[in-house]
Amino acid sequence: MENLLHYVWKHRLYVPGEFKTIDGIALEIIDPGTHNTDAGPDFFNAKIKLDGNLWAGNIEIHTQASDWYRHRHDADKAYNSVILHVIESLDESEVYNQSGKTIPQWIMPVPESIRMNYLYLSNHDSPVPCLNRIHEIPEIYWTDWKNALTTERLEHKTQTIFQILQNGYDDWNEAFYITLARNFGFGINNDAFERLAKSLPLRCILKHSDSPQQVEALFLGQAGLLEEQIPDDDYYRNLQQEYHFLSKKYELQALEPSLFKSLRVRPNNFPHIKIVQLAGFIGRERSLFSRVLEKDNIHDFRSLFFSDVSGYWETHYRFGKTSPRRKKGLGLSAIHILLINTVIPVLFAYGQKKNSDYFMQKALDLLEAIPPEKNHIVNTFIHSGITASHAGESQALIQLRKEYCDRKKCMFCRIGHKLLKQGGL
Repeated sequence: MENLLHYVWKHRLYVPGEFKTIDGIALEIIDPGTHNTDAGPDFFNAKIKLDGNLWAGNIEIHTQASDWYRHRHDADKAYNSVILHVIESLDESEVYNQSGKTIPQWIMPVPESIRMNYLYLSNHDSPVPCLNRIHEIPEIYWTDWKNALTTERLEHKTQTIFQILQNGYDDWNEAFYITLARNFGFGINNDAFERLAKSLPLRCILKHSDSPQQVEALFLGQAGLLEEQIPDDDYYRNLQQEYHFLSKKYELQALEPSLFKSLRVRPNNFPHIKIVQLAGFIGRERSLFSRVLEKDNIHDFRSLFFSDVSGYWETHYRFGKTSPRRKKGLGLSAIHILLINTVIPVLFAYGQKKNSDYFMQKALDLLEAIPPEKNHIVNTFIHSGITASHAGESQALIQLRKEYCDRKKCMFCRIGHKLLKQGGL
């Protein structure tokens, strides 16, 4: 319940009236201060009036007055600046700070409707507890929140890219390669594909860009998928021999093949297929990221990923077992996923790093040019009356679900905030 008290104090949602401390001193709240999410008092730089006298300092909030002692604030100098102890229930008539001074206490009146709404949102079993009410929120309110969520999600992805650059990969081509490889895992194999890219430097691949078979051997061998003995498959044996030579040349250590999952995965998304698709794309480009920077519209960006696998893979999903002939290039929806999760975040990160609004805006424009994603998260909101007209808005809904709904952070969500202040849920 302490989170609720923080929320009510921060947004001044307490029941209005003439307030008094538990000692009967007239209290007026001028400024609730700045919410502190680190160690120390809960709110900094607040302003209140006690008996007409202006006080400036910090605020500490607890469910019970005795929490002051339970948390040892009476022995901590950091709490000597507290000017008011805000509580829900009084079980200690007096609290003292480390210097021995008595701290004024106020029992904050929380509106019953807000309390009930908070309990509903916090304890409801549904992944999105307000789902039956969110359609009531005006579209203009949703538009502002979706714009903020889109930027928030992009910022999160940007930080991941900056982390790659800082962790010994201080090269935009390498960072793009690692980010792209991760997203070629399409969810279930993301971590495995990222490990594959980090274990196989881009410089090694580019030295063999004139030989698609050698590039394929590097990727498949490094993934540990060339360690079996498969008779009557000349293509497999050729790749095996190529990798044996190249792994010694570059001192490569293959990953465990068990890292790559194929259970309950559609054949087109089998690790072998995704790895050779990635190899075909990486192997034909000497300056990956420069190509990305040059593109201007959705059609040009899509063309980056238009490629077919070698003839062997048109009749195979894995080694040693033939299948009906079928083209196995990336489909349009897969290309859009790679644009959303790789190209756009890297463009946005590059714009931030170079302080270039041009590249940041290009990333946002591209996001709005892609149709909205179709997955269970987006569909849940759409079925409740929330629209998603492009990928930027579907990314916003994914951010909302993962970072707010799933984490029960309703009080930090603009929709939750509005519903908390309304009537019963």
